[in-house]
Formats: sequence, structure tokens, C-alpha cells
Amino acid sequence: MRRPAPFRLLRSCALLICLFAGGASQAELPLLEAPATLLSPVVVPADGLQEIPAIGYGALAPAPVPLLWRVSGEHGALYLLGSFHFLTPADYPLSEDVARVISGAGEVVFELAPEELHSPTLGLQMMQAGLRSDGSKLDDEIPAQTATQLRAWADANAASLQGAGGGSSLQLFEPWFVSLLVTTTELGRFGLEAKLGMDAQLARQAQAAGTPTAGLESAQQQIELLDGMGRVEQTQMLQEALEQAGAGPESIQALHETWRAGNADALWQEMGLDMRARFPALYARINTERNDAWLPKLEQMLQQPGDILVVVGALHLLGPDGVVEKLAAKGYSVERVCSACAPPDTTLPATPAQVQPETGT
Repeated sequence: MRRPAPFRLLRSCALLICLFAGGASQAELPLLEAPATLLSPVVVPADGLQEIPAIGYGALAPAPVPLLWRVSGEHGALYLLGSFHFLTPADYPLSEDVARVISGAGEVVFELAPEELHSPTLGLQMMQAGLRSDGSKLDDEIPAQTATQLRAWADANAASLQGAGGGSSLQLFEPWFVSLLVTTTELGRFGLEAKLGMDAQLARQAQAAGTPTAGLESAQQQIELLDGMGRVEQTQMLQEALEQAGAGPESIQALHETWRAGNADALWQEMGLDMRARFPALYARINTERNDAWLPKLEQMLQQPGDILVVVGALHLLGPDGVVEKLAAKGYSVERVCSACAPPDTTLPATPAQVQPETGT
């Protein structure tokens, strides 16, 4: 049964869940006279004053139930961990299952390599891609009602936009960039931040431990995916982001809580199926096509000795288009690693035949 409209996943939210680079738009827009001041929100100051949440034992509150699977290889194992790119301090420490896997991993692989995740130029790259290049204004291509809604949103968020020249600076950007800015601002309002996302924190954890890291794709690839969207699709994204901003935090909170509960089936039903039905082209572009491109790389990792941890947005692991079932269908033995889950045995059969969807919890 479809949830009411406020709980439906918006395209801008979907992009931020599936693409780590989208988190760079959470940074304040820079003064156009000095664009190099734009910093990625995942940057931790070199002086180390910002505390990194602990990953391990002894959490005062229940840790998030991990979306974690083990894929058996000939000489080692591949662990697949479903991330949420925007989290809160209350989401740490992570579970003991995650702590054990990252401590034993010989390599940790992310959607983007840590040097790109933490690059102070990531936000600048996104801003440059999102700048209008034909001399027109944003209002020139969006409906009058959308323009009115955007002005109202900018007025309500004048304080956060002040350092970037105020709401008028939004007129210099493409709809996709402004859409992500609106959505990340709203996520931040409710305590969800890219700098606290699982990817950002696990990347720092791996680097601090001296564990080798790598990326499945580049930031430029993710930015080109965003900037390559059609004009109609971009305008609709902006309209939906503004509607979500006026609707309150319920849908975002529900999605975050479902991820925390580790409910793979509910996430697929509420996020994956909805997105595939409403936005099939976007779903294929940001999810299915990228999953298929990753599969040869993941299979190559399975031929290596030792354990490798792969951390990607949760949607990439779920449903019939997710890499979990795609690897199981290729004959690999795949099992859910989840001390808090029941029943304990959620092994997917190693068979070339198409397997049934893994229920998750």
C-alpha cells in the first residue's frame, strides 16, 4: 500500500542517498569573488579538534542495525555495507558487527576514494558544474509558482544564505544544484549532516588505522550524472524539494529510522520500489547502471586474498537490482551479517539461478 505523499521519497533525497558527491552541496555557497572558499562538508580540520564518533563497543543507546552482507570468495570475503550518507551524532558508535569487520579488513572501498570524499575542492567542483553558463537566471526557466516558492524558502533561510550573497545568488545556478542545496539545508535542520555520514567516518577510521582504501568511481562521474539530467527533470526535482521543505521532517525521519532499524525489506519497499515506479529513468541511471558497472570490480575483489569491506549507499544493496542479489545469482554464497537480526540464518543460495529477494531482517 502506497504511503501518503509526505512519506514518498523525493528525487533530490534519492540522489543524496545514492550519491555521496551530493553531500558537497550542503556547504554554504561561496562568495562568487572567492569561490575557492567553498569547502566540502566532510572535511575535518587538520588540527584534529573536531571529534570523530567512536566505532566500536559500549554505546549508551542501541547502535544502528547494519545492512551488512558477507560474500564468500575463494581466498577471502567481500563485506557489503549499506551506508546512509547523512547521519547524526546519535547514530554513533556503530554496531559491533561493523567494528569487527572494519578492524579485520585488509582494504576498505567506497563509492568515492577518501581523497575525493575529503577533498576541499569537491564542493567547488559541484558548484562550478551547477553554475549557469548562458547568462540566464534560474527564474527564466522555472514556473512562476516555483520561483515564488523558492523566494519564500530563501527568505526563510536568509541567515544561512547571507555569506553567499543572499537568496539572489541562487539565480546563478542550475535547478539540480539548487534542489540539492534546499534538500541538504532541510536535512541539516533536522540534524542529518554529510560530515557525519557513515562513508565519511569509516573513511577516516580506515585512514587512521593505515588500512588501504579505494573508490568504485570518481567524483567527476557522479557530478556528470547530476549535471546530465534533463531540464524538465531538474525543474521537477526543485519543485519537489521545495514541497518537501514545506511539508516537515516526517518522511526524512521515517527513512532514517528505517535505515537505523536495518530493515532491508522496508527500505526496498519504501525507497527502491517507489523510486523505480515513479522515476524509472533516474532509478536506472543512479542505481541499476552503476550497480552493473561495479559488479566486475566486486568480482575481481573476490579473487583476492583477505577480507575487503565495500561501503556504498544502502539502495545499491537492495532488491533484485542490488549487488547482493546480483552476486548471489552469479553463484556466490551471500549471507546477512547481523547479530541483532532474526532469524539468524539469512543465507542466499549459491546458484546461477535467479534468487528470491532477501528479506533482510
